[in-house]
Parts: sequence; C-alpha cells; structure tokens
Amino acid sequence: MATLKRGRDYRGFILLSILLGTRREAWAGHIFYSLPEETDTGSFVGNIAKDLGLEPRELAEHGIRIVSRGRTQLFALNPRSGSLVTAGRIDREELCAQSARCLVNFNILMDKMSLYPIEVEIIDVNDNSPRFLTEEMTVKITENTAPGVRFPLNEARDPDVGTNSLQSYQLSPNRHFSLVVQTGDDGAKYPELVLERVLDREEEAVHHLLLTASDGGDPPRSETARIQVTVVDVNDHVPVFSLPQYQVTVPENVPVGTRLLTVHAVDLDEGVNGEVTYSFRKITQKILQIFQLNPHTGELSTSEGLDYEESSYYEMEVQAQDGPGSMTRAKVIIIILDVNDNAPEVTLTSVSNSIPEDTPPGTVIALFYLQDRDSGKNGEVTCTISENLPFKLERSVDNYYRLVTAKNLDREKLPVYNITLKATDGGTPPLSMETHISVNVADTNDNPPAFPHSSYSVYIPENNPRGASIFSVTAHDPDSHENAQVTYSLSEDTLRGAPLSSYVSINSDT
Repeated sequence: MATLKRGRDYRGFILLSILLGTRREAWAGHIFYSLPEETDTGSFVGNIAKDLGLEPRELAEHGIRIVSRGRTQLFALNPRSGSLVTAGRIDREELCAQSARCLVNFNILMDKMSLYPIEVEIIDVNDNSPRFLTEEMTVKITENTAPGVRFPLNEARDPDVGTNSLQSYQLSPNRHFSLVVQTGDDGAKYPELVLERVLDREEEAVHHLLLTASDGGDPPRSETARIQVTVVDVNDHVPVFSLPQYQVTVPENVPVGTRLLTVHAVDLDEGVNGEVTYSFRKITQKILQIFQLNPHTGELSTSEGLDYEESSYYEMEVQAQDGPGSMTRAKVIIIILDVNDNAPEVTLTSVSNSIPEDTPPGTVIALFYLQDRDSGKNGEVTCTISENLPFKLERSVDNYYRLVTAKNLDREKLPVYNITLKATDGGTPPLSMETHISVNVADTNDNPPAFPHSSYSVYIPENNPRGASIFSVTAHDPDSHENAQVTYSLSEDTLRGAPLSSYVSINSDT
C-alpha cells in the first residue's frame, strides 16, 4: 500500500501549504507518496483531491490532470474518487537501475495555469536473483603456484538495491581453495579464489568447484556458477600492465572507430608462455556494443557513437593473459565530455488563443516548459520574446514559464499578436529553437460612434413634399461586430414651440 508524505522531509512531517483563495499561484511545497514496485495496475497510491484540499467533485471543475515530461505515464487519476492509482506495471530496476532511491516526479495541473509537484518513491522488492555473466568459469593455475595467490572470479550482478542486492558468496567445500571477497569503492563485491595448498597436476589435473552468490532478501535468492580449475605446467611469470589504471577523456562526437587508448602488458616468459592477449573482463552488454578491444595490440576504440546524455562515464576491466592462462587485470575509465548537440525544447502545456482587449496586465496567456538534454552551460536555457510586444515572461516552478500580459491591449490598434518564443542554450556556438503562438484580441465596446464633423448645414426649399430625403449623415464606430453597429435618432429639440420630430424624421439604420 502506498504511503503519503509531503514537503522536503521524508521522515513523516507534513509541509503542505495551499491557500484556498490563491489556487492559481505557484505552490512552494509538494506531495510525497511511496509504494513498492511490481504492484498491480490500478493500485491505490494516494488521494490527490484530499491532499489538495478539494472535494472529488471539484476535480472536473478545476480541470485537474497529470502533467509529465517524456516518461511513459506511470500513474492515473480516478476522476470520481480523486485517487491517484498505478497505470501499469512499475519496475524499479527499469526506472532507476541501482540508484539508492528511486523517485518519480510529475506535476498536477489545475485551472490550466497552476502546477503542484508530486513525488512518488518506488520501494525495492526482492524480485531479482543474483546472476553470473556466465554459468561456467575456467581458471588456469600452474602447479608451482605458491599458496596464498588469489585469482579473480566473475562476479554476480543483482539489480535490486539495499539488503535485496548481492550480499555474499560461498565456495563449495574442498581441500585446495578458499574464497575471499573484496569490496570495491562502489560497494560492489568481487570474489577471489585463494590457493591454500600446492597443486600437483599429476595427482589431479582438474578441480571442479561451485560458487554461490546470495542476496539479503527475505527469503534470500541465490544462483550458483561452476568453476573449473585446470592445473598447468610451470609458467612462472604473469603479464604485468604498465599502469594499474588507464583513463582517457574524449568528446561525445568522436567518429566511430576512434582509438581511445592502448593498454599494454609485458610477460617475461618466452614463447607461448610470454604471448599476451587482451580481453574485457568486467563488462556489460552495453559496453560491449560501444567499445572494442584489439586482443593483440591492446587498442581500445569505439564501435558505436558516444552520447553524453546517455552516459557520461564508463568503467571497465581488461585482462592480459599469456599462453598458459596466467592473467592480470587493470581498470579502464573513459570520461565523456558533453558537446552542445541538442537544441532546447519548448513544450506548451496550455495556451489561450483569444483574450478580451480589456484584459488587465499580469493575466496568464500561456504555460510552457523548457528543457535541454545537454549539461552545464550547454543545457542552460534562456527564453525571450520580442521587446515591442505587450507581453512578458515569468518563471513558474521547475523549468516552467508563464507568458503574461505586461500592458493594456487595444484591438483597434492590433487585433492579432504573433508571438515567437525563442529558447537559446549557453553552448558555443549556442543552439536555439523557436515556437510561435498566435493570440487574438477579442473586441469590447470601448469606443463611441463618431461623426466626421461636429455640425452640418442644410438648405431646403419650402413647401417640399412629405418624406423627401433632404440630407444623409454617417457615423463610424472602430469596434467590431455588434459593438460597431450604429443606430441614429433625433435629439429632443423644438422648433417654434413644436417638437423637431414634427418637421423632420431620420432613418434609425441608415
């Protein structure tokens, strides 16, 4: 069952501030929920209506909906109850890999212009067992190897986190070997086979062992890999790398096939015992797709294009092995530099395409979101509009911006505004993107009809027949539609004691 927290403190304190009279203003707090992964579709997460201080029936009145950016919709709103529920299967490992915490962020949009941040923490469950890259490992050890020498083994991987992740290794009972486990800087556990007694190839040429990896779940999950230890004749030198760690920094736009670095190891033995070949050791399928290692020269090059936005850092292990199988390993670190290869993006969330001309300054016309997949200066985005427009930009929450009126509008001067939103990043050279918004100014009856002249003089003969046309006047109203329709009438004046209308009349339409 999902749990609710609000505010920045995840220990249970509530920091929720909604003023009932100002729901259209930007909100400083946010609502926090948590639920375990792999829950059924439609599982209850929290009651949005209750936590926003609304009755369920008010959801439709305020047009409440979920606004998310780029990611597949994971949650849905029940319009009757106001409940937030899961929209499908949620896999924590797919969303957040092995991050310590898995947080999903989105916003609730109310009244088209107000945003309320929602944060849902996905709690890990022990749904994955440790997995070895291969089910069988081969270790070659010369018969004159001294006790105490360690041999690295393939480690297991468990995508779960915390106690549900890989916790321990166990080696099957035997007379010649023991197991030690090293913990890396990243917390990963690496098993090493330790020789406890001298081997005799003539006595036993092959040793078969089992290595079991277990996690800390309740109940725990485990997997076993087979180890075949082959005892070989004397090869008293192992390859030695020139460096324990190789590191290179490259821009993300290097061509495919570019040589990044060369690893080099030397084996003092002669013949087959001194021939060194190179291969990856600590490797994932993704790294294997992107990089290639020449087994004879040790040259590491790209086999696919690099993308900083996908990964800015790669760490792998390479091993040098001589003919009989003695090996050593070194670490390789590749740091990817960001190149300004992504233009900013403008996403319109809501926009009013028509507004009355008497709209007061400060009225929100549009709400939009800015983003740039690059990093640093390359990902810093600014947005501008033309300075000669009666509009301005205001920042909302996150990277949301509002387009608001800055001055009074006059339809009679300009009935339509074509506004260009220009988003520009801070790269060198900068990249930009333009989005166009058309806003129609609706008419209000703010202009009276007007005659071309303030007075007219007309001369007519006496005894003219009744109904004869003697003069025509025209008034103009700059408003539009019904606001510009003019009717005519005579003023309540008298002539020689009789009403003016007893002498002349006027057509009210023409």
